[in-house]
Amino acid sequence: MILAALMSSESALSAVDDEAARLRRGDPDALAAAISRYQHRLYRYLLRFSGDPSTAEDLFQQTWLRVMENLRRYDARRSFDAWLFSVAHNLAIDHLRKSRPDSLDDVLPSGRLRGDEVAGPQPDALEQVLEWERAAAVAAALLELPAIHREVLTLRFEEDLKLEEMAEIAQIPLSTVKSRLHRALEGLRNRLDHQFRPKGNP
Repeated sequence: MILAALMSSESALSAVDDEAARLRRGDPDALAAAISRYQHRLYRYLLRFSGDPSTAEDLFQQTWLRVMENLRRYDARRSFDAWLFSVAHNLAIDHLRKSRPDSLDDVLPSGRLRGDEVAGPQPDALEQVLEWERAAAVAAALLELPAIHREVLTLRFEEDLKLEEMAEIAQIPLSTVKSRLHRALEGLRNRLDHQFRPKGNP
């Protein structure tokens, strides 16, 4: 079982490397395949980071344009995932600094994330409703966090990236990733506790 997982992981990495090589050669089919492979993950990351569906869509398109512009400079020894998300991160940071120059540590105005439609359906109807309620509660709590905290939570738990990859994407030291992730989890936990605390309890 472990061997099968390892072989499947190596096969997936080889497919991504081949795709990147074809992208560098300007193969339009490779671009379509890469967009298809990353569309849900990349859009979800940008949505969590920006908190706005139309902004996420714009940033998604800008990311692929920037990828095509800079692909010849991509170092094949680097993880393509980390490089792609670095490009998206830089564009999102630039956008947020222009639209909300005060601070990336500020929370968003109250609103709701649209875009959890990337989650797959659940077989049991009751379980599906409960899952949606939990997802909605987490999405609402995420919206109350600063952008930099939404980013680390998304990269770690939705994209399943290693801390080192997160540091590379955000261009910050590993120690900063760890402390930012710790503060983000604390903030999320506090907001979820507040949401589910029985009324009348302090």
